[in-house]
Amino acid sequence: MTGSAIKLDEMDFAYPGGEPLHFSTVFEAGSFTGLIGPSGSGKTTLINLIAGFEEPASGTLYFDDVNAAGTEPADRPVTMVFQDNNLFAHLDVFTNIALGVSASLDLSTGDKALITTAMDKTGLSGLGKRLPRELSGGQRQRVAIARALVRDKPVLLLDEPFAALGPALRRDMLQLVSTIHKERGMTVILVSHDPADVKFAATHAAFLDAGRVVANRPVDELFSASDIPGLHAYLGT
Repeated sequence: MTGSAIKLDEMDFAYPGGEPLHFSTVFEAGSFTGLIGPSGSGKTTLINLIAGFEEPASGTLYFDDVNAAGTEPADRPVTMVFQDNNLFAHLDVFTNIALGVSASLDLSTGDKALITTAMDKTGLSGLGKRLPRELSGGQRQRVAIARALVRDKPVLLLDEPFAALGPALRRDMLQLVSTIHKERGMTVILVSHDPADVKFAATHAAFLDAGRVVANRPVDELFSASDIPGLHAYLGT
């Protein structure tokens, strides 16, 4: 599987009573982009527009030059991992992951093997019968990532999924996502409040401010730039 290129072409959006947001940028196929910027700059809204959870007032979203207008979230080439991991408390680990394959849980032998492989890859071997409450925070996020893997979509969106974890565990999760990105060639977009996470894991970084994508560049180039308005004030440099 290879990632999809994502293009936001002059997309406008505003929450009721909120400031208008305007997004126009491209995420290269197979890139791993970290979204950074002040609180309220539009990072989560941007990935919600990509996922289809929000609809723009105007403008167009493309996946590999295919117009996504009117496409339901379930029909987009996207899977998303949230901060709260969205696990079902009454279902065990294996079943939570299996929902990424089949909402009806009608699993073939091949499906079960796929789930087992995803559990192995994310460090969940032997935990298939445990309930979410019996897991650590990091293990719960691993379940969410494993479910994303079995969905096998070319785009992976992560909305601050590791914000509640300690530094060492957060670094482990970022390394896991980075490894998966390199192995699968997915297009990954990570919303993060910590630029260090982006420097550690991402290939690209996009700086958002006041509802705009001010810059979207290779990660080393963006963080060393001196021509990006608002970036160094945000970074405190």
